Parts: sequence; structure tokens; C-alpha cells
Amino acid sequence: MAIVQTSPEKQLVRRKLVKNNRALHRRFKRHLMFYFMLLPGVLYFLIYKYVPMLGVLIAFQNYQPFLGFAGSKWVGFQHFTYFFSEDTFWLLFRNTLILALYNLIFFFPLPIIIALLLNEMRKEVFKRVIQTMIYIPHFVSWVVVVGITYLLFSAEGGGVINEMLASFGMQKINFLLSDSWFRSLITFQVIWKDTGWGTIIFLAALAGVDPQLYEAARMDGAGRLRQMVHITLPAIRSTIVILFILRLGSFLDSGFEQIFLMLNSMNREVGEVFDTYVYTMGIQNGDFSYSTAVGLFKSAVGLVLVVGANFLVKKFGEEGIY
Repeated sequence: MAIVQTSPEKQLVRRKLVKNNRALHRRFKRHLMFYFMLLPGVLYFLIYKYVPMLGVLIAFQNYQPFLGFAGSKWVGFQHFTYFFSEDTFWLLFRNTLILALYNLIFFFPLPIIIALLLNEMRKEVFKRVIQTMIYIPHFVSWVVVVGITYLLFSAEGGGVINEMLASFGMQKINFLLSDSWFRSLITFQVIWKDTGWGTIIFLAALAGVDPQLYEAARMDGAGRLRQMVHITLPAIRSTIVILFILRLGSFLDSGFEQIFLMLNSMNREVGEVFDTYVYTMGIQNGDFSYSTAVGLFKSAVGLVLVVGANFLVKKFGEEGIY
């Protein structure tokens, strides 16, 4: 029997592979508990995020539930063509875009501003109390938030705001049925509910700023405002940029539950967005393929915005998300 000779290079590669495998095995055993802690999160994303992506295929089919994926007829981009040619597309796109811009302009900067203000507070007790108070609305459901809105702004049934207007001799305003007030109410609800929660990441970033920088600035005669401009804001700039990019990923996500609860026949012209339209066409009308195509378009826009924003950010020398 002939003995197969191996070259020194192959033996070296083989030894390296064996060594790496042993090191990997030891590392896995050493951090076994951390992998178990990671397992629920991995399973969540696999089951609820990645596996449902297979359902995107029905956007290119005339999907029939009793025929399934394999038996349904392929129609290509027919649903997308029909959607883009409808007048409804421009209505939905305009309403969703305006609400997204409202949130981006009025809501996104507020957590940064509040985090900066909280960071300037020297009394730790007051700081903790205020943080707790502004965090609480995040845990209130949208059903409760909309219910509070109805109690405050209803024109009938003793709405607090309208009762105050009437007590001053002013005419009552039907906020809930007015298409001119709809977007402002939606933005106000988002600000009240999520501003405090959004400060958590910025406060965590501010906690990592070296205190010696502030001491050196004070020795140079810099006041609070100058310290904020030249030390605090540059320290959290990368965090702001990353959160802004991630925000663009959900730019067209207006929030189904909130919008759906606030919609009525009088404000639907300015309140109907992609999320509510997908629900109407998919769940109520049973047109699963068409509604999936609409949702896929919205997701594709978010992907393009994230990739484009990340590219531009890196061009300006900032760190992106990848």
C-alpha cells in the first residue's frame, strides 16, 4: 500500500485549522451562558422578522389562500403597476410624507434638547423625578392616548379644551373632525408619548463624556452654553447621526394603530396613509397580494433612504451604521 505524503504547507494549514477549532470550542464553552441569553432574541428575529419575509412572494402573485404559494398564479409587477397608476397612490404618498416630515422636524430634535437640559441639572433628585415623569407616557397604549385626546379636544360631551374656549367667550373648535388639525394632533400625541423615552440613548451617550473636558473649559472661562456647544454636542454627534439614519428606515411608518384610531370620515382625506391602506385592502377586502405589494414598496423606500443616508454620512467623515 502506497503512503500518501503531504506537503509541509498542507500540514501547517491542517494544524492551524485544528488549533482554531479547539480555540473556538473552548471559547464557546466559556461563554455558553451568554449564548443562552442571546438565544431568545435570535429566535424572535428569526420567527417574526426573517421567516415572514417569505410572504413577500405573494406581492408578485395573484395569491389565493386555498391554492397556497405553489398554486397561485405569478403576475410579476402587475400589482405595483396598478398601485402606482391609481390616484390613491399620490394621496397616500402625500399624507404619509407630510406626517413623516412633521415627526422628523418637530419630534426628532426634542429628545436631544431634553437630554441636554437634563444633563445640565445639578440636583440629582429633581433630575430623576423629571426623567420618571417624562418616561411614563411611553408605556401608555395608543388606545389610551387617543381616549385622552378625545376627552381633551372633543367638541361635544365636555371636551376640556373646548370648554375652556367657551368660558372665555370663544367659539368651540371641532378638532377631531377637522382635517386642518389632524396632523397637528397626531404629531402632538407622538411628542407627548415618546419624547421622554427617546432621551434614554442620548443621556447614556452624555454619561460617557469625560468630566475633565468640562473642567478644562471652565478654567478657560467657558460658560454653560459654550460648554454645551463645543463639548456636549460634539460628544453625542455620532449618536445623533446614527439615530437619524435609523429613523429614516421607518420614515414612511406613520404608526397604524394611532392613525387608525384617529381616522374618521371627515379627516380621512388627510389621514389615510400607507399603513391604514394596507389594513383596509389586505384585512378588510382580502386582497392579500395587492396589500403586500404596497407594504413592500414602503419597505423598499425605507431601505433606499437608509443606504443613501449612510453613504452621505460617510462621505462627510461621520460613522454610519455599517
